[in-house]
Amino acid sequence: MKDLRVVFMGTPEFSVPVLKGLIDNYNVVGVVTQPDKEVGRHQELAFSPVKQVAIENNIKVLQPVKVRVEYEDIFKLEPDIIVTCAYGQIIPKELLDFPKYKCINVHASLLPKYRGGAPIHRAILNGDKETGITIMYMAPGMDDGDIISQEKVVIRDDETVGELHDELSVVGRDLLLKTLPDILNGKVKPIKQDESLVTLAKIIKREDEVIDFNLTTDEVYNKIRGLNPFPGAYALLDQKIVKIYKGRKNKNLTKALPGEVVNIYKDGFAIKTYDGEIVIEELKMEGKKKMSGADFLNGINKDDFIGKRFTKE
Repeated sequence: MKDLRVVFMGTPEFSVPVLKGLIDNYNVVGVVTQPDKEVGRHQELAFSPVKQVAIENNIKVLQPVKVRVEYEDIFKLEPDIIVTCAYGQIIPKELLDFPKYKCINVHASLLPKYRGGAPIHRAILNGDKETGITIMYMAPGMDDGDIISQEKVVIRDDETVGELHDELSVVGRDLLLKTLPDILNGKVKPIKQDESLVTLAKIIKREDEVIDFNLTTDEVYNKIRGLNPFPGAYALLDQKIVKIYKGRKNKNLTKALPGEVVNIYKDGFAIKTYDGEIVIEELKMEGKKKMSGADFLNGINKDDFIGKRFTKE
């Protein structure tokens, strides 16, 4: 089906393997992505990762500010099917119903669990043991369309959101390419989502990034790996932001207030939690570069550091 006219809608790095897989196997006639953003200190315009791939492959790019009212140019591309993956806007019904094979979405969870914009983060933050990819028909609501296919992925105990993100993006590509022939041949039997099992994966906000050491060691550990490398979990030390990227759990029951530095090890320092301690192995002090726990310890007076307290405000 090399002649199948595909319009792809996506924006971030997660979408890139899916788009490349479509380009290698089908006729991608257009890419729809979010408008360029100003980034950095000099506020220079930056293309989305998906736009960069489209340009490299001489594919037409559309960037509507509000696709719910700016979709006429997508009609002009005459798509047989529209594939979306982490696009970032709700697609209007007029567009969903336009292509012959409808509009399908690649979503990074096992729907109906984790509808929304941060399913990978939420799976790790909540300590889940598995997640996956869902291919579904799109509907006017948020991630509420009928399920076409799914594939489960085990979450390792030490896996970070960055690692899971990269793994799921490849699984999403492969499941889509495996599923598309059945969609085109009319062999799929979509399943309606069970609304009683719906959970939401809300976008990560600034208040979600702060570490509360009054929580259990498991909860603190999951927050650290669930936000590594983006956007990064943090706590305050002497009113300065300390980003914490890597840690390990320790059930040491040293008597101290949650947040206090209680032990020094070769590879890092331990902070008291509700039921143990978390050993900080990688961090970034405000205004400095990311460093290992061992390198950080080499630059301080270790005796004076014991008893220092990390807080959330």
